[in-house]
Formats: sequence, C-alpha cells, structure tokens
Amino acid sequence: MGELSDPLTVDGDDDAPVRARGLVKRYDEIVAVDHVDLTVRTGDVYGYLGPNGAGKTTSLRMALGLITPTEGSVTLFGRDPQRFGARALDGVAGFVEAPRFYPYLSGMTNLQMLASLDGDGAASRIEGALATVDLSARAKHKVGGYSHGMRQRLGIAAALLRAPRLLILDEPATGLDPAGMRDMRTLIRRLASEGITVLLSSHQLAEVEELCDRVAIIRRGRVVYEGALSDLKHTASNSYHLRTSDDGLALTVCRAQSGLRDVRRDEDGVRFAASEPEVERLSIALIEGGIGIRALAPQTASLEDLFFRLTEGEGADGPPARGRAREADRPAEAVSVTGSDAG
Repeated sequence: MGELSDPLTVDGDDDAPVRARGLVKRYDEIVAVDHVDLTVRTGDVYGYLGPNGAGKTTSLRMALGLITPTEGSVTLFGRDPQRFGARALDGVAGFVEAPRFYPYLSGMTNLQMLASLDGDGAASRIEGALATVDLSARAKHKVGGYSHGMRQRLGIAAALLRAPRLLILDEPATGLDPAGMRDMRTLIRRLASEGITVLLSSHQLAEVEELCDRVAIIRRGRVVYEGALSDLKHTASNSYHLRTSDDGLALTVCRAQSGLRDVRRDEDGVRFAASEPEVERLSIALIEGGIGIRALAPQTASLEDLFFRLTEGEGADGPPARGRAREADRPAEAVSVTGSDAG
C-alpha cells in the first residue's frame, strides 16, 4: 500500500508565495475586484499599487481568507485559505488596513498575548522582534501612548513572531510623517535582506519606487500592469528631448519624419516619441538640413507619470469594471495575521 500524500504539499510553479487567478469580488451590483491575476515570487518586494478604492485591500482580504472570493482563487505557497483555513497561513503574517492592539496594555504585553495564541516558539522571538523594529526601549510603555508610526512598527513586530516567509503589509506608511516613512522603508529593506518575501500595498508612489522590484498596478478593481518595475519604465522610455541651433526649423523637420509621434515644441526645445532607429534617421535629417544638434536625450518616465497614465485612462487594458466599491465604503476591518486572528 503506497504512502498517502500530504494534502498541503503542492508541486510545480503553483507554490509561489502568492498566486491569484481570475480573482473577483462583487458586492451586489458593484465589482470591487475584477478578474485579478498576479504572482508574487520568492524573494520579491512586490508592490500592489493603485489609487485609494482601487481594490487593493479587498484583494488582500481574499488572499488571507478573511472574505470569500466571488470567483477565482488565490493561494499562499500553493494553499488556498478557503480550502485549508488557517493552515494555509503557515509562514504568512502581516496586517490589513492597520494593526490593532489593546491600548491600555504595554507593547510587550500585547506581543506576549499574541505569542500565547501562536505558540510554536513565538514567545522566544518577542525580544528579537522588538529590537528589529526599534521598539525595545518602549516595550513596557502602554500602546495608547505610542505614535502612529510606533503602532505600525509594533504591528510588524507582531507579524515577526510567526517567523514568516511572506509578509503582507497593507499601506504600512499611510499617516506617517517623512521621518516615519523613512524608518518604515529602512525596516522593510532590512526584512527583505533577511530573505522574507514582502507584498506591500500602497498608493504612495515614492514608497513603491524606492522599495519594490516588481509591481502590479490596479485600476477600478482590474490589474492594468504586472511585472518588473524596470520593465514598466523601459516601455515608456521612448520619449526624447531635442535642442538645436534652430528649434523652429527642427520642429518642421521632426514633423516631416515618419514614425515620430507627439511632436511638440516648448520653451526648452522640441519633444517627441520615437524608436531608436527613427531617432537615428532624424539625426541624419537634421544634419543634412544644416541644423546643429545641441542636445538629444531620452526622457525616462517617472513612476508618477506611468501611474497616472495607467490609472486615469491612458494605457489601461480595456474598459473599467462596471461598478467600483470604494474600500472606505465597506465596513472597517483591521486584522493582524497572528494566531487565531488569521483563521
């Protein structure tokens, strides 16, 4: 008689830290998440980027098994929370919306309570987790006296009690002052350097650009881009800035060249979009026309440019979802995925 297979063991590519396929969430006639596909790979610092109300938090709730998808599936290391319940969250930790603690208890006592629910050596990791998030000196102070940034860091400390392989953070820098945002970025980089895969939802472009290597951009519940951030920027790096000895004549030459797009003149010269071969032909045409080239440089689009292009209509793949559920319109739900809270 052969050995029974472990139902939690999944082979092949499906054991990625996060894998969503055709994920849908409807609230009556409103589509909050519209056929989302995304894959978070081991070692990623993955940015889930979109405007407020785009469907980010709803997606994360489904990933953690907090709400049931209307259609599609999402797995964590190959395990579907709808099928395996809390067992699907082995190696997974984080928080959705904001971490919650008892304000009249100290940070240390809050962590001790969570560790007692987790078991599996969680209590032995409390001191190290507090040190990692730089809260050791305030561990015995009541959480009610913590700043917003300190509570966010305590939330990460609570997640670290589970020794996670995947850390899911929903808008961790929201409401932080510049110093707090800097500290949060430093902390996330440190955790990633220690081998933890991070899925970070955010609407803050600078945060994602500084931290993430791969991103998904969501618009009205639908993913309009997923892949490497560097690839996204490369696809938009076909814009050029030209300054010449006679910009007026150069503008005429540019408009006469086939293949150049969005040709326009501003106070700094001439701007256009083109492929590299078309730029080569333009250079020859300018020289043959007796026009001296003072500068001809590619213009790399910022993440902000790309973000608004994708989320405000231009470049979006297909029509928006028929309806949209703003997350602020749903009942508030903040969950720290530790112990029984994760079930």
